[in-house]
Amino acid sequence: MAKRSAANTKYYRAYSEEGFWHKVRRFSLTAGRELTEKSLMLYYAARRPQTPTWAKATIYGALGYFIAPLDAIVDITPGIGYSDDLGVLALAFVTVARYIDDEVRSRARRKVDRLFGAAVLPPERQS
Repeated sequence: MAKRSAANTKYYRAYSEEGFWHKVRRFSLTAGRELTEKSLMLYYAARRPQTPTWAKATIYGALGYFIAPLDAIVDITPGIGYSDDLGVLALAFVTVARYIDDEVRSRARRKVDRLFGAAVLPPERQS
């Protein structure tokens, strides 16, 4: 197994299922739809048995960073509080993208729709 950095190990240890769902339920409206959806896609990808251990470690490290009360930019900082979280989740997302399949995306989208309400999309243009 690949050696984890000290920072990744710290945030990997900070992850808990209870902490993750608490953060999602309590702060999703503040964090925003994109951040919430990315965190849910990573969460559901980590729960798949087909996802390898190294990818799960990457995901849990990123989710640990997301739920940690203190990180590079404190989450309650107006306007920028979640920008570092989004960066960490986006990097993890790109790293493990091959394990984020249509089922994972669909589950995350359904959960986000329940949290935020269904996304309002413009109607497709008629040709």
